[in-house]
Amino acid sequence: MSINHTFKANINWTINEGENTNNPRTFSRNHSVVIANKTTPLKVSAAKPFRGDDALYNPEDLLLSALASCHMMSYLYVCAQHKIEVLSYTDSAEADLEVEMTGNGSFKIVRLKPIVTIKGETNKALALSLHKEANSLCFIANSCNFPIEHEAEVLVD
Repeated sequence: MSINHTFKANINWTINEGENTNNPRTFSRNHSVVIANKTTPLKVSAAKPFRGDDALYNPEDLLLSALASCHMMSYLYVCAQHKIEVLSYTDSAEADLEVEMTGNGSFKIVRLKPIVTIKGETNKALALSLHKEANSLCFIANSCNFPIEHEAEVLVD
């Protein structure tokens, strides 16, 4: 048995004066994303290599952050199940995007690099091994067609 959930997002883009949407170099890539039941729209653009505004979020940033965030929440969940007290969690995630000369592209790999601080030395090995279980529970990771590596470190306080 499974339960289905629906998520909704609205994308809003409007041409600016002087833009020409027939020319891929001149139109603005800036737009807003409004998520259902959220009050603050995200200001989004293309990534800088694709003529976007580098100061705004881009779809590639959002995919990587969704993976890192989902993994963290799954990890905290499995740690709680095993009575491991997590004191802090940071991640310096990276993703490699390959773009062909045709413009087609895809992510080839994501590297999550979580550094987790736990309470108690006795659970250190278990805490490190739980990243694999967390990955198998992560909805976002389960939806990806590229490898997700975990270069995890566990510290004890």
